Amino acid sequence: MSSLFDLPFDEPSPAELPAHVPERVAEPEPPPRRIFTVTQLTAAIRTLLEEQFVEVWVEGELSNCRVWNTGHMYFTLKDAGAQIKGVMFKSALRHVRFKPQDGLRVVARGRVSVYDPKGEYQVICEHLEPEGLGARQLAFEQLKARLAQEGLFDAGRKRALPALPRKIGIVTSLDGAAVRDILQVLRRRHPNAHIVIRPTRVQGDGAAADIARAIAAISAVDGVDVVIVGRGGGSIEDLWAFNEEVVARAIAGCPVPTISAVGHETDVTIADFVADLRAPTPSAAAEMVVARKDDFSTHIARLSHRATTAMQGQRHHILARLRALEARPGYAGFPGRLAMRGRHAAELSHDLRRLLRAGLSTRERGFQALRLQLETFDLRRRFSLIRTRLVGADGRLAAAEARTLHTARVRLSAGAARLDSLSPLAVLGRGYAVCWNADRTAIIRDAASVAPGDHVQVTLEQGALECTVNEHRPSTPGGGR
Repeated sequence: MSSLFDLPFDEPSPAELPAHVPERVAEPEPPPRRIFTVTQLTAAIRTLLEEQFVEVWVEGELSNCRVWNTGHMYFTLKDAGAQIKGVMFKSALRHVRFKPQDGLRVVARGRVSVYDPKGEYQVICEHLEPEGLGARQLAFEQLKARLAQEGLFDAGRKRALPALPRKIGIVTSLDGAAVRDILQVLRRRHPNAHIVIRPTRVQGDGAAADIARAIAAISAVDGVDVVIVGRGGGSIEDLWAFNEEVVARAIAGCPVPTISAVGHETDVTIADFVADLRAPTPSAAAEMVVARKDDFSTHIARLSHRATTAMQGQRHHILARLRALEARPGYAGFPGRLAMRGRHAAELSHDLRRLLRAGLSTRERGFQALRLQLETFDLRRRFSLIRTRLVGADGRLAAAEARTLHTARVRLSAGAARLDSLSPLAVLGRGYAVCWNADRTAIIRDAASVAPGDHVQVTLEQGALECTVNEHRPSTPGGGR
């Protein structure tokens, strides 16, 4: 069997062609191709989505919900037919009152965008609330369940209030009516109580952290026996600071018993479950503290009355037995004999005291005599006497030495005067001279002992002369020359 492709292909003849063949119309050229990169296409899609879905509300079930160490939360919203990824940044997550977790149906508000690295579209969530149940109520239930699981609500850890609180701590606002109510009750029922107030904010942003700091500060005050934490009534938003975890853990960590007095009797907070005792109102909290004192005082009064009654009954019983004994014949005149014995005992006591005083006086005199004798052998007194004698002897020795020295000086002066009067120099001082031979070995007393031409030396009061004898004259009978 031959194929059509095996037949020869012949060009048609001119006769076979139609008489008029229309010219082929030119087809329009296709537009030039625009080629996107993946990044450009993703950016274009993100722009379209963000312009179209600026703010959307999406309802679904949370899945794969995780908070990373950066503080951002990543999750997936899903329903029966589809799912979409979502992210909630740290700045928006901190305003969420409840804890997002898997399986929770929520309503999310945000904008649709594209995560470029993976090419996935996602919802950037700015607000999150639980479906059906309020966010605050859900947060309350979640925190309550978690703290109960940790054992912070157990009755075994609740502490009893002190029997007699000496110092009462109060954590509340100074602007509210709670502090006035508490002080009014305490002033009326326990005026001598020592009260320490730690002011704090009780509502608004940051109030929970301020309350926790106030509890820690007042528990560190020395001597505080019990702490009242509370405020007056208000809406759930006003009381919400007492539903925060930081306040619950501060109350649980307080080393002294705590009373939660938040709002009215119908208001219930997490602080009520954690505290050692819950009071329906701040005034009731003050009454609870003082009630312990009243009960203690009543119990003491009751015991005192019972003790007094028992003592009076015992006394009456003993008196009755004594009267019965006194009525017996053998005890007739017993009071008189007892009085005589008492008088005799008093006399003996007087004599004993007199003998004791006499003996003590004798021993005192002997002691004084021995003390005086002992003082004569006291080295300090003996040294004092010897020192006095030495001082006297030293004075006498100094006086004798001065007299001896004066006498010696007088005698020395007299001898010096006599020597001076006998001294040749004194004679020379009166104008006389001494004549010596030439070698100064002999004094010339006679003019005949020298010859003219001999040399002689003449000693004067001042200096000496060397002279040559020219002549000598014999002495005259009158001593002249």
